[in-house]
Amino acid sequence: MTPAAAAKRSAGLLLFRRTDHGVEVLLGHMGGPFFARRDAGAWTVPKGEYEPDEPAWDAARREFPEELGLPPPDGEPVPLGEVTQTNGKIVTAWAVEADLDPTAMVPGTFTMEWPRGSGQVQEFPELDRVEWLDMDRARAVLIRAQTEFLDRLEEHMR
Repeated sequence: MTPAAAAKRSAGLLLFRRTDHGVEVLLGHMGGPFFARRDAGAWTVPKGEYEPDEPAWDAARREFPEELGLPPPDGEPVPLGEVTQTNGKIVTAWAVEADLDPTAMVPGTFTMEWPRGSGQVQEFPELDRVEWLDMDRARAVLIRAQTEFLDRLEEHMR
């Protein structure tokens, strides 16, 4: 098995909207104790893992409601391609122009032992909040590899 075949894969939807102040994208702040006090590098495109036999587009649409508790928006998908994060995960994303109220989010959750070694299992939100961010702010806080999606979206909009 090649390293690329063994890599975990995620797919997601990057929502964007046009405002009087420019383009904004909807990003999620990762939940759980590791990211609670972090800002830079702690934001992500709403996404989730999928198996190799599932089409990435289907996974992106399935994961959106799992992450946000809201149906995926209709709209023409703009393929943004793949990026490889520093952890080796390959992320595929599509941009969709839509407006969504972040306060309507009902995040999915995960459980983990916390504190480590304590034997106590706690539940945490996958994303503890989502926000509309302008492109400069999004670049400052997004996982570094995912900033390529912003570049590709901007190129598409030219």
